[in-house]
Amino acid sequence: MSSEIKEMEITRGGQFLVKETACEDVFTLEDLTEEQRMMRESTIEFVDRELWANWERFEKKDYAFTEACMKKAGELGLLSIAVPESYGGMGMGFVSTMLVCDYISGASGSFSTAFGAHTGIGTMPITLYGTEEQKAKYVPKLASGEWMGAYCLTEPGAGSDANSGKTRAVLSEDGKYYKITGQKMWISNAGFCNLFIVFARIEDDQYITGFIVENDPENGITLGDEEKKLGIHSSSTRQVFFNETKVPVENMLSERQAGFKIAMNALNVGRIKLAAACLEAQRRVTDEAVRYAKERMQFKTPIIEFGAIKAKIATMATNAYVGEAASYRAARNIEDRIAMRVAEGNTHQEAELKGVEEYAIECSILKVAVSEDVQQTTDEGIQVFGGMGFSADTPMESAWRDARIARIYEGTNEINRMLSVGMLIKKAMKGHVDLLGPATAVGEELMGIPSFDTPDYSELFAEEKDLIKRLKKVFLMVAGKAVQQFGPDLEQHQQLLMAAADILIEIYMAESAVLRAEKNAKRSGEDSQKTQIAMARLYLYEAVDIIIKKGKEAIVSFAEGDEQRMMLMGLKRFTKYQNQPNIVQLREMVADAVAEQNGYTFD
Repeated sequence: MSSEIKEMEITRGGQFLVKETACEDVFTLEDLTEEQRMMRESTIEFVDRELWANWERFEKKDYAFTEACMKKAGELGLLSIAVPESYGGMGMGFVSTMLVCDYISGASGSFSTAFGAHTGIGTMPITLYGTEEQKAKYVPKLASGEWMGAYCLTEPGAGSDANSGKTRAVLSEDGKYYKITGQKMWISNAGFCNLFIVFARIEDDQYITGFIVENDPENGITLGDEEKKLGIHSSSTRQVFFNETKVPVENMLSERQAGFKIAMNALNVGRIKLAAACLEAQRRVTDEAVRYAKERMQFKTPIIEFGAIKAKIATMATNAYVGEAASYRAARNIEDRIAMRVAEGNTHQEAELKGVEEYAIECSILKVAVSEDVQQTTDEGIQVFGGMGFSADTPMESAWRDARIARIYEGTNEINRMLSVGMLIKKAMKGHVDLLGPATAVGEELMGIPSFDTPDYSELFAEEKDLIKRLKKVFLMVAGKAVQQFGPDLEQHQQLLMAAADILIEIYMAESAVLRAEKNAKRSGEDSQKTQIAMARLYLYEAVDIIIKKGKEAIVSFAEGDEQRMMLMGLKRFTKYQNQPNIVQLREMVADAVAEQNGYTFD
């Protein structure tokens, strides 16, 4: 085994909190290979030609147009990036699959949803859990776009509690097939799919079971009307009713009661892919806002010159930059973990499942952070456009509505916040991430006398990286006290979990931005990376404010007296800047650079 693989072996999900990461060890968009850059360009060309040029059609509930665009994507191979070559796919690595998901998703939430539902939860469960016969029969059709896939998990009474579904699967007397009966809702692609991944309960099993079900109306399958939705208007979303639908026993996916595990692992992949799917939307909205602001004259001045508008443009660009940094950092970690497991002799299926599962914490962090950033970006985009932004004649209004669903599907952001902290604590209990040692050290530091030495911050990002180390101590202080006080009952204290999650999220996102900017400055020179450096510093400054607020909220809610005072003093110490950045100057630097480039061009 190579030294590189051995090094990968000690890098685990969640360890960013307790291990220092060198900027050379993170992957960024600037590290794309020539092949990946060509793939990105061909994806953008398809989107500009077929989707962006026709964005208004997606607002008119033109489901047939969405399906036709999906077929064209299939013809170009864009539905097969993650599918192994042996089943008609391209067999590309995880970063490349993220890349296509990212750049194909920015023009229309309707198409993005159809693409994600098909390539992710519609195809991936068969690729990763199917038998050789199942994969050979179905995956090539799905990879080419000849068939479209959908995923039937949610029910009227089973949303976040996915395992509580009432749909039943009853084995026939001759043992040759199951009869599935039940109701599924919010099923993306239902109106034009050929195949469903359906989850149902057999007898009184504790866990649900997955099935591959071909969409045959004559086999007890009926569809509800298209749902009337706030956004993603041309994403076919319907209820699906099964009435003793016959499914051959050989179409059980994996094994009995494995459905919940399949669903959860599919969501892990879906979460990081959803973060990717929100990135290009941010870039395009930023581009449109910049162009409009340069053309729109008020008081004989382009509004891009006004400080209030510059602040918005700077925030939009910074959020996109940070989202890219964190998403591709995690994507490469997953790809490396998959490669490590393949080198150890795992099958591709086993390697990919375990590789993604390892970074489930980061997947949840990214899902929350980037889905909320895209909502803020589209909201600010409307504001830059003013009255025209509120009009359906410009794409800002539809972008804002389409963005709203991202905080709900693939697990609500509330669920994902609690999951991120809960999974981290479980990994610590299993010994996969050492939280106890660092948390104990933080407790001892709180009791000690702080150093009054003046640190040397002469190197680029020296202060920022030192501050990030101290922000990690804030999380360890807050989470460690919460675990100590509430133990296994901590999951009942959702508001504390949410506060801790916000601290965790801001640490990962801010660190990713700093590492990306540092890496690019080292290889290209600081002078060429001034805007990236400014964005990293701007995001960190605002992250610190969030961490102060959430840390204080938690501390005053579970600590009292001297302990509370000590922890609040620790919070102040750990979040202190020696040299406060000039925030207005940073924003203006970012906004001016974006205006000069006529849009977002930081990759």
